[in-house]
Amino acid sequence: MKKFKFLLVGALALSLAACGEESKTDDANASTEQVEIEQKEQAKVETVGALTLVDDLGNKIEFEATPGSVATLNPGMMDILLELGANVTGRPTITSDMDAEVEAIQEIGNPHEPSFEQIAALNAEMLIVPPSFQRFAATVEATGTKIIYSNMNSVDDIKTTIEKYGVLFNNTATAEKLVAQIDSKIAESATESTLDALIVYGAPGTYLAALENSLYGDILNKAGGKNIAADLPATDKYPTYANLSVEKIVERNPKVIMLITHANPASVKEGFEKQMKENAAWKNLDAVKNNQIIILPADLFDNPGTQVVEAIDYMRGVLKTAEEAVK
Repeated sequence: MKKFKFLLVGALALSLAACGEESKTDDANASTEQVEIEQKEQAKVETVGALTLVDDLGNKIEFEATPGSVATLNPGMMDILLELGANVTGRPTITSDMDAEVEAIQEIGNPHEPSFEQIAALNAEMLIVPPSFQRFAATVEATGTKIIYSNMNSVDDIKTTIEKYGVLFNNTATAEKLVAQIDSKIAESATESTLDALIVYGAPGTYLAALENSLYGDILNKAGGKNIAADLPATDKYPTYANLSVEKIVERNPKVIMLITHANPASVKEGFEKQMKENAAWKNLDAVKNNQIIILPADLFDNPGTQVVEAIDYMRGVLKTAEEAVK
């Protein structure tokens, strides 16, 4: 699991100093009030520090003060920012139900299909995006918006992100509380179960197995499941995923197969089941025989942010049901 170090220097304390000597006057009757006014005028000289953020690609971004507006294309990051009280002016496209606060935020697309027109119109101080957005960066930076890269591939990454932006948005108290809640919930519900499971990322025509170094692999581990694809070779394009090896999957016989998809879950499941029917070996899997092919809800698993505990609990429930099905 790759951790990214961060450096965030908080705003320096304002230094107020009287510059100059007290006004000399021949008027012995000069009022004390007048002297105080002159001293306040002299005390306007201030030294203001800078905020330096190191993003998850190692880029250093300077801010003169706490950002007044931020946009993001990551649902989990949006969740974190809102919890920290940041002024979120642009959000990703969300197909599931959302509350009024989120719905009121300007939609700006997704990392693969951003709306450059809407991003430019927002004129947010910063835009937080995944590393895959790099090919679009120049277009956005030309508008004056600073690009910040965020990559949350584990629960620890999520906790680190919360802490980092808690400092940036001057809300470390809330950040510490959120991280403590995640740690507490995980500790409370720790389990020794090691049920064999397979997590598949699905898109029409594309199916990949989630590895241990993916967020979903880490959630599975913390939920008490055993990832049968853990040692499969990563793909060049997606280093946290592997191509499906039917031979290995059949050999390891997962008791449950969980599908993750960002859109069209019904069609993705239908396509996956069709692919399995085309290979007779799949039908002998316990997961198939016991009807344990489960679609994980995108609103909870698509970059969960502070809801990662709920995602772990949900997956733990899936594992428990699958375990009972094979008894």
